[in-house]
Amino acid sequence: MPTSQLRLRKVRPAVQAPLAVFGAGDVGAAVAHALCRRGEAVLLIESAQPTSPRRGMCWVDAVFDGSAELAGVRAQRVACPQEAAALLAQRRAVALAVDPDVAFWLQALGVDIVVDARLRKHAGTQPDLRQLGAGAVGIGPGYCAGYNADVVVESAWGDDLGRVIALGPTRDLAGEPRPILGAGRERLVYAPAAGVFTSARRIGDAVQAGDAVAAIVPADAQPIPVHAPLTGVLRGLTRPGVTVPLRAKVVEVDPRGDPALCFGLGERPQRIAQGVLDAVDLLRARLAPPPSVHAAHGGALPPHALDIRGMA
Repeated sequence: MPTSQLRLRKVRPAVQAPLAVFGAGDVGAAVAHALCRRGEAVLLIESAQPTSPRRGMCWVDAVFDGSAELAGVRAQRVACPQEAAALLAQRRAVALAVDPDVAFWLQALGVDIVVDARLRKHAGTQPDLRQLGAGAVGIGPGYCAGYNADVVVESAWGDDLGRVIALGPTRDLAGEPRPILGAGRERLVYAPAAGVFTSARRIGDAVQAGDAVAAIVPADAQPIPVHAPLTGVLRGLTRPGVTVPLRAKVVEVDPRGDPALCFGLGERPQRIAQGVLDAVDLLRARLAPPPSVHAAHGGALPPHALDIRGMA
C-alpha cells in the first residue's frame, strides 16, 4: 500500500531523550521513519552485512552508501556518538550506527527507550531488552512483556497486527507469508548455501520465471545461480557483495508486476510502526518524573545527554 494511504498519528513530543531502533530492514525503517516524522531523535543500529532484501523499502543501503532516503526521510551513517548527537539535535534525519559498541553509544547519547525491530523470527531466544534502557519495546515472536521487554507489539498479519501488549507474549511464529495474487512462500528465494551474494539486477527490475537473477559464491566453490521463482518484478534483492548465511532470504518477486510497489513504506511495517508509537507513548508516561520534578523544569522534561562534547 502506498505511503500516502496509511496515515500515522503525528504528535510532536516535548524535548525527549533519543530512542534506539535495532534493525534497518523494512520494519525497523518504518518504525524509525514514524518516530523521526513526529519529532523524535532516533538512533538506528544495524550490522555491517545486512541481508534484508527489500532495499527499496528500508535503509540498509545507507550502511554501504553512507546515506539513503525513504519516503522523504534520510538515514545518515555516523561514525561516533558525537556525530550522531549533532545530527539528532536537528530532528530532521535518522542517525545510522553500524556495528557500534551498543552499550557505550546508548549511554553516551542518553537513550532511554530501545526498540528491537529486527524480527529475528527464527531465533531460539530473544535478548532481554530491559537491560539496555529505562524502557524496552520488543516486536514479534519471542518477546514477552514483563519478561524480556517492557511492552511488545504484535507483528503477525490479522486484526491484532500492531497491537500493543503491556503484559504477556506476542503470537508464536506460524503460517505462511501473506499471499500476493496467490503467491506466498513460492515468490521467495532463500540462499542455497552460505557465501557472497552477487547480482547485476536492481530492485524493480522485471523478471520472467526461471531467469538467472543472482548467484551465491561459496568459499572455495563455484557460483550457485539463483533463479526468479515466478514472473513479476524484483521487490527483494539482497545487496550485492554481502555475505549471506544458508537459508537467508535473498530474492522476492512481486507477481503484480508494478515497480512502484517495490519502493516506499509497506502496509504491515507501517501498522507495526503505529503500534510502536503507541508503545513509546505508554513508556513515556511510565517514565515521566513526579509532578514536582516536572514542574521544576517548567513543564518540560530535564535535558538529556545529547551534548556529549565533554565525554571521552
